[in-house]
Amino acid sequence: MAARRRAGYSVAMQTQLAPIGEQVRHWRQRRRLSQLDLACEAEISTRHLSFIETGRAAPSREMILHLAESLDVPLRQRNSLLLAAGFAPLFQERSLDHPALRPAREAIETLLGAHEPYPALAIDRHWNLIAANRAITPLMAGAAAELLKPPINVLRLSLHPRGLAPRIANLPEWRDHLLFRLGRQFAETADPVLSDLLAELAAYPDGGARRAARDLSAIAIPLQFRTTSGVLSLLSTTMMFGAPLEPTLAELALETFLPADAATAEALRAMMAK
Repeated sequence: MAARRRAGYSVAMQTQLAPIGEQVRHWRQRRRLSQLDLACEAEISTRHLSFIETGRAAPSREMILHLAESLDVPLRQRNSLLLAAGFAPLFQERSLDHPALRPAREAIETLLGAHEPYPALAIDRHWNLIAANRAITPLMAGAAAELLKPPINVLRLSLHPRGLAPRIANLPEWRDHLLFRLGRQFAETADPVLSDLLAELAAYPDGGARRAARDLSAIAIPLQFRTTSGVLSLLSTTMMFGAPLEPTLAELALETFLPADAATAEALRAMMAK
């Protein structure tokens, strides 16, 4: 049944994948683990792991999933591991507008709405905007029209010189923060789209000199955003779906912003009241 449900995955697609042993070794090295480290984590012998990586042993479907779990391989890439070994993918890859994901979509919209009057948005694995609450709209004012055409990439919109970058009062620090997050995400997923995006964003103007020192009493780097109501100081948080078995949900993130001071909270409430 599983093979029939995954009939859309062609043989040609499978033949283009690297051998399963090479993929396991790739993820092990990406996680900076030795064979001994991974063998201990997965509770298998180093000899067996070596045989899998060199192609001398063909891992079972269960072993592939076990190693993928030990290596914290993203769900989408676990499907690639299974395909490379000749097994049907396990994790369905559906868009968020699929009927089966309607409860998740409704939950996202509820969370975004409940966060008002503070800004919040939902993004996919490539930082493309999926949904946003009404508090986001005033913050996007003034950006170039081409940056607001769907799909809107929120990192490009934030750091592009014709986007929101001129309105970010602490652009050097905020830019460093976003590039660090994007670099870490690429290290975790090996997604080439993220690598290209990182190279693009790193080439944008860096906003000038960094501050000499940070306030040691601060709990996080705030986004300091210029508006007609003054400079807003916002703290960002990220929410993810817990224990998802669907790649789309596993890769989706809710970026929410909270006021870092009373003046920002009052300004956001006033902006929403207009």
